[in-house]
Amino acid sequence: MSVEIKNKKASYQYFLEDSFSAGILLQGSEIKSIRVGKASIQEAYCKIQGNELFIFNMYIAEYQNASYFDHEPRRVRKLLLNRTELNKIIKKSKDVGFTIVPTRLFINDKGWAKLDFALAKGKKLHDKREDIKSKEIKRDLDRLKKY
Repeated sequence: MSVEIKNKKASYQYFLEDSFSAGILLQGSEIKSIRVGKASIQEAYCKIQGNELFIFNMYIAEYQNASYFDHEPRRVRKLLLNRTELNKIIKKSKDVGFTIVPTRLFINDKGWAKLDFALAKGKKLHDKREDIKSKEIKRDLDRLKKY
């Protein structure tokens, strides 16, 4: 059983430039909740503090079978990256208009929780309309090809 939690609105609201993958520093009850699929990154965002990268507002539900060692659902969590990747992200995020957006939370082959995120620029309203229009055209063409 694989767990894959996506942020579907990220590609709609942002132009995704470079993507990265990082580990997450979690507590025991958090990884158990993620394995059950009780997590959300819809409202999450990443921010650089000092020389480290953190994810804010990521929701991981409290694990039902955990005792009093339970965790806070929306606590700040550290992302684990190589120094070279982190320096690259810090350098690019200083450019005007760039933000760091989480796109996917998954469990890899080794059983580790990983987060895919991207450096992104915000879309304007007309860009979003163009995306909707192109998706509708593609859907109509696929329907016509089907028959």
